[in-house]
Amino acid sequence: MIVSSTVGSVTTIELAREEKRNALDQDMVQGLSEAFTAAVDGGARAIVLTGRGNVFSAGADLSGPVYDQSFLDRLVALIEQIESTPVPVIAALNGAALGAGLQLAMAADLRVMADVAFAGIPAAKIGVAVDEWTIRRLVSLVGAGQARGMLLGCEPLSSDRALTLGFANRFGDLAVAQKWAAEIAEYAPLTLRHYKLVLTGDGARDDAPEERAAAMRAAWLSEDVQEARAALAEKRAPVFQGR
Repeated sequence: MIVSSTVGSVTTIELAREEKRNALDQDMVQGLSEAFTAAVDGGARAIVLTGRGNVFSAGADLSGPVYDQSFLDRLVALIEQIESTPVPVIAALNGAALGAGLQLAMAADLRVMADVAFAGIPAAKIGVAVDEWTIRRLVSLVGAGQARGMLLGCEPLSSDRALTLGFANRFGDLAVAQKWAAEIAEYAPLTLRHYKLVLTGDGARDDAPEERAAAMRAAWLSEDVQEARAALAEKRAPVFQGR
C-alpha cells in the first residue's frame, strides 16, 4: 500500500490504496513511517509524498481502527516524523486531502496542488476532534479566518484559494513536484535543515492547556462519536446531542 521509488537524490513515496481512496489504516501508517526512514537512510536529499489515483488521501479509514488510541498514537508519531524529517518534503496533492490526509500534507514543507485538488477537515461531521498541532498549523498555513471556516464550517479549501493564501506553493501534478524536488535537492543541505527547524518552530508543537486537551478528549469519548459510528454503519446522517 506504500510504493517508494528513487531518481537521483529524490525519493517519491506514494499512497497506493486506490480502492479505499488512499485512506489510512495501521498498516499504511506503519508503511509510511518505514518509507520515510528508508528514504533518509538511503541518502535522499528531497522527498515527494503523493497519492495514486485521483485522491491524495481521504483521511483515516473509518471502517478500520481509526477510533483506537493505538492508531491515533501511531498517526501522531508519523506526522511528527514527517515534520522532523531532515530533508525537504513536498506533498503533491493530486486530489482530495481530507482529515488525516490533510495532516500529512501540513506536515510537509511545501505543497504542489493539481487544479482538481482540495483540502478539508470534516471532523465535526463525525463527532471527533483534531489535535492542537493540526489547528495551530492550519492557522499558520491558511490564516485564522480560513481555518475557522474549515474547522467550524467543514468548508473545503480549493486549489485556487490555497495558492492565494500560500498553503499551496505551486500548481501542478506529480511531475511538477518531482522536478521542483530535484532542483531543491541540489541546494545546500545544512542550510535547508536550518530553515526547516525555524519554519516548523511556529508554536504548533507547544503544549496545549489542560482545558483544551480535556475538550478534545471529551469529543473522542463522547456518545456523539458512537452515534456517528452507528450512523455510518446504517448509512444515515448522525444526530448529535452534545454529550
